[in-house]
Amino acid sequence: MTGLKRYIMEVLDGSPDHKLSHYVEWLITIVVLINCTAVIVESIPEVHAVYQDFFHELEFWSVMFFTVEYILRVWSFGARYSKEEGGSWKGRSEYMFSPFGLIDFFATMPHYLHMFFPYLDLRILRVLRLLRILKLSKYNTALQDLFHAVHSERQAFGSAVFLLTIATIVSASLMHFAEGHAQPQYFGTIPHSIYWSIVTITSGWGNVDPVTKGGEIIALITGFLGVCMAAIMTGIVASAFSNQVARKKAAFEAQLREIYADGDMTEEEQASLKRLQAHYRLSDEQVDAMLKRAQLEAFKSKKP
Repeated sequence: MTGLKRYIMEVLDGSPDHKLSHYVEWLITIVVLINCTAVIVESIPEVHAVYQDFFHELEFWSVMFFTVEYILRVWSFGARYSKEEGGSWKGRSEYMFSPFGLIDFFATMPHYLHMFFPYLDLRILRVLRLLRILKLSKYNTALQDLFHAVHSERQAFGSAVFLLTIATIVSASLMHFAEGHAQPQYFGTIPHSIYWSIVTITSGWGNVDPVTKGGEIIALITGFLGVCMAAIMTGIVASAFSNQVARKKAAFEAQLREIYADGDMTEEEQASLKRLQAHYRLSDEQVDAMLKRAQLEAFKSKKP
């Protein structure tokens, strides 16, 4: 039973050691995309009136699918830790309260909420059902790379957000001083001005044109600050994403060196590298270059 639990856990967790995990990922991805498309199309009254029964049937079987998936994940993740390491409930609670576990839980919750509370606003349930698209982030390594990159540069992002906060407050305060009397409905208070400042910094225009010369100058400076902050944020993300990709290449190359350390590559090791290549999304040209370097280093290490 423990072996079955571990096998199901590894398949559902996308382990490169099991070919079935690739098909499971595709199946879940297709079901999620069909669901999200159905939720969007269902919001059109004319379409909903004609295909109402179809949408209800699709939602029912989709919820059954996601419920079985969630139960299997909770059950199988009990094999992650031995009794000495904390037992089965450590693995289960770790999954259930992880970001992906919460996403899986909320993928099924709207249906059961509607069962127990039939008078809930359907628009809220529709939005919650659309959150199922977040399940795709589990199978998209590019999104995971971006999340890891942002997390690794969280201190730089914190500094950028701090600068953005200061720029917003100063800009809003100056705009309140310059335009407060001329346009009290928009700049009569600093909180109103903060809204304008945030919109101006993020989009370039705060939806309200200043009518005083001082306000025009402040609006120009605020727009320029927005461009600067966008450049800073873009630079941080680009650098962090590049470092994340470089780390994956280094990890793959280290695996290659380890395999070539004994001078031979078995079929099992080749298959494992292929799965790892697909998981890391490395091109054949990149892998060939790494392979040549690993072979050259193995040759030099053997040379007397």
